[in-house]
Amino acid sequence: MQRKVIKIEPKTFKTLAKKRVAAYARVSSGKDAMLHSLSAQVSYYSEFIQRHIEWEYVGVYADEAFTGTKDERPEFQRLLKDCRDGKIDMVITKSISRFARNTVTMLEVVRELKSLNVDVYFEKENIHSLSGDGELMLTILASFAQEESRSVSENCKWRIRKGFKEGELINLRFMYGYRIEKGKIEINEDEAKIVRMIFDDYINGLGCTKIARKLREMDIEKIRGGKWNSERVVEILKNEKYTGNAMLQKKFVKDHLTKTLVRNKGYLPKYYAEETHPSIIDLETFQKAQEILEQRRLKYSPQKEDSNHIFQRKIICGICGKKYRRKRRKDKFIWHCSTYLKYGKDTCPSKQIPEDVLIKLTLEVLGLNEFDENIISNSIKEIKVSGPRKLTFIKSNGEEVEKEWDY
Repeated sequence: MQRKVIKIEPKTFKTLAKKRVAAYARVSSGKDAMLHSLSAQVSYYSEFIQRHIEWEYVGVYADEAFTGTKDERPEFQRLLKDCRDGKIDMVITKSISRFARNTVTMLEVVRELKSLNVDVYFEKENIHSLSGDGELMLTILASFAQEESRSVSENCKWRIRKGFKEGELINLRFMYGYRIEKGKIEINEDEAKIVRMIFDDYINGLGCTKIARKLREMDIEKIRGGKWNSERVVEILKNEKYTGNAMLQKKFVKDHLTKTLVRNKGYLPKYYAEETHPSIIDLETFQKAQEILEQRRLKYSPQKEDSNHIFQRKIICGICGKKYRRKRRKDKFIWHCSTYLKYGKDTCPSKQIPEDVLIKLTLEVLGLNEFDENIISNSIKEIKVSGPRKLTFIKSNGEEVEKEWDY
């Protein structure tokens, strides 16, 4: 008798995996109205994604005050990383211009996500990047978005340059010694006293590094944080705006894609406007400081050939890890830690190295009778300042040789 077998199917139901969905939002200004708009976008997309039961909410990635033509948007980069890590299946964004106004960048990102099988949905244009004609439509519309960005940028430049021609201070937001609110510039008396002290100390013979150290010892707060250093002191000494006058268009935006701010070295006209705001110091004091700055620049600044010097970028400070720089001292050259030169010995108590001593020790290490740049360049990889009078020469073959000297 044939055996009867009945198959009993299990009473389970296959469930489809939910699509993991995230959203990207961005505003290009940090103003209150824009931040409110960003908050509204985040709320909208959070609710929109969670309304779909077939979707799994991953989150909203939101960038504040970053333009779509730049690639360094932190939340945008975090979104891409999560897509690469396989955490997201679809990205929703308001429009192409919110995602990127640079056509090349936008297409590169979309194509990369497409290779990862991640769909990008542009709500305004109603385009899915994974659809058949998605890339063609995106290319066309992104080109329009990029051109719109260029047009807006040119209009802004025209407005700013027109203001410069009329002697207006444009986009001045931060300046030590002044209080700037809604375009109105007033003297901050507490900070103005410090500015006057800096000019007085400098004219009376105190160097910029020592002035910076004095400011740190006085616990004077620097605008927008950070430590006072010689470079910041020089910036104040060189700033003609403390006289109540202003040199306009010293810098300009190179192009609308990179937003790079470059120094105006004759590319565009500059405008010197007088009495644009209250002065903190008189013109005579400012000019005296400029004369001393120029005298010290000629006396102490590195020569042009120093940037190509055989020891440039080879000598490393054993205390802070920064590179040593070449400086002129009267009729001799010495090498000193860049941190020491910038902040003073209270920050890095490293010792200087006379150049003649450095050359003598290098010749001893390599067994040379005379200075040969090619041999030294190819044979010495790095020189570590391992003590007050001790150098460790690291050769290209990995061999290390220690040398000491007496002052």
